[in-house]
Amino acid sequence: MAHATGRMQLGAGLLRKGHAKVATVAQEVGYDSEAAFARAFKRLVGQPPAAWRRSQTG
Repeated sequence: MAHATGRMQLGAGLLRKGHAKVATVAQEVGYDSEAAFARAFKRLVGQPPAAWRRSQTG
């Protein structure tokens, strides 16, 4: 699980600092699909990636 948490931290950083699509971020952190990344992100963070990004940018 620690590896997944590290990937989510990296993914969250990429989502926060850029305008890359969620699918691009998913690939950057090693997921084969946007859907798999979104499920894992929501499970660990509590929100889907796009909603989390909006909440971080105000």
